[in-house]
Amino acid sequence: MEMADQRAKNNVVSSQPQNIVDFDPPKKPKTKKFAVACAILASMTSILLGYDIGVMSGASLFIKENLNISDVQVEVLNGTLNIYSLIGSALAGKTSDWIGRRYTIVLAGTIFFIGALLMGFAPNYAFLMFGRFIAGVGVGYALMIAPVYTAEISPASFRGFLTSFPEVFVNVGILLGYVSNFALAKLPIHLNWRIMLGIGAIPSVFLALGVLAMPESPRWLVMQGRLGDAKRVLNRTSSSEEESQLRLDEIKAAAGIPNNSKEEVVQVSKRSQGEGIWKELLLRPTPAVRHILIAALGIHFFQQLSGTDSVVLYSPRIFEKAGITSYNDKLLATVAVGFVKTTAILVATFQVDRFGRRILLLSSVGGMVVSFTLLGVGLTVVDQSPSKVPWAIGLCIAMVLFIVAFFSIGLGPITWVYSSEIFPLQLRAQGCSMGVAVNRVTSGVISMTFISLYKAITIGGAFFLYAGIAALSWVFFYTLYPETQGRSLEDMEVLFGKYHKWREANAMLNKTKQADHGFADDNKAQIH
Repeated sequence: MEMADQRAKNNVVSSQPQNIVDFDPPKKPKTKKFAVACAILASMTSILLGYDIGVMSGASLFIKENLNISDVQVEVLNGTLNIYSLIGSALAGKTSDWIGRRYTIVLAGTIFFIGALLMGFAPNYAFLMFGRFIAGVGVGYALMIAPVYTAEISPASFRGFLTSFPEVFVNVGILLGYVSNFALAKLPIHLNWRIMLGIGAIPSVFLALGVLAMPESPRWLVMQGRLGDAKRVLNRTSSSEEESQLRLDEIKAAAGIPNNSKEEVVQVSKRSQGEGIWKELLLRPTPAVRHILIAALGIHFFQQLSGTDSVVLYSPRIFEKAGITSYNDKLLATVAVGFVKTTAILVATFQVDRFGRRILLLSSVGGMVVSFTLLGVGLTVVDQSPSKVPWAIGLCIAMVLFIVAFFSIGLGPITWVYSSEIFPLQLRAQGCSMGVAVNRVTSGVISMTFISLYKAITIGGAFFLYAGIAALSWVFFYTLYPETQGRSLEDMEVLFGKYHKWREANAMLNKTKQADHGFADDNKAQIH
């Protein structure tokens, strides 16, 4: 009887008008577009961090004058947000497991909204620092939860491409911050910086409202035992029914749910494997895991230690040292920095799977070494000359633009792509969280020491130092970092663990792959 009913249903479907069937093929791209749209919207929370970095570069000039604070207080104001963000990042994992990924993104936007308003209405430096603390916690939440949601909602075919999107939106936020500086600079000094900082509350409202229209992460739904809801989300974000089922089976296996469970809601045992994972990662790592950990933490460390954050955060001061004295001209030149940085990151996002990680990374850092060196030369000439030197001023402006362009075309996005794809699946969350912590702490130290550094060793000397650090990182990357494009997780276990001898492992993998292709070709020839 059931078979007869099924046949009747099939006949009804087959008897539908042909024009309905004709519209079926375009549905696949729509499904992918929905998944990409959700991932992009989640990644846009990174705009909050970018806007804060960009807007503080100009706002700090007016804050210093209006509140009559010292350069050390400016450094602390600029750099502490990175330290505060560690609190939000540390809390985001537990929070997202408790209330869900989607509402955690809403929470991040809400916290930043409160922080931005507090900074905008700050009557003094202490109140401003309190607002900065609240905003920093919100940024930390956003930094941690956006990549998690993106990875969990995206189909496998888009996951690598979308991994670099948070960095894209950081750059968009930086550009918006620079534009805000330039647009509001001519307002009275007691108003302009307050409005610059307060405007940051606006994107957080739109992001929070937009996220409410997104579905919950299917992985979180499975962790709650809500298999029916997870299946419906996967059907909307997968290219086919088969892919949807395959993704659901993988998530169920990871959550310890039997593969044959077909109920809408099931009971899930709460297991904690965190302690074992930390032991595997830090206390008893295999040679491959140790190499992976060094590579992941190393790329995050050098990304920030190379000093690009100093260029982004203090670009108006750098232009002032180069001989540009008017507020308007300094902020206009800074807008150019944001535009070049954003354009370069967009180019890199679409080329990272074409050229590979290693080539872009080494080219990027090599270009930064040359640019930092020439910027140091230009600033030293300006500093030592009693009168304006037009060619040196032009060199300084050009090199600042080249530094952010080279950074954004390689070291900027590839840091996040590389560190997220080399960890084994069971260690990925913890490994990536360590990378974020190293990244933010190093960025905070660089941001809080730049003014003191250039006062101690001159502005040109500071950039010669950054050039030396970038050169050291180039050697580090060249020696220890294999190309990971197109490599499977099994390949990673072979590639890593050999340290500077990774080329031997790479050659062995290529030889094995060629042998497999040859074997397959022989089989085809025999069949024909």
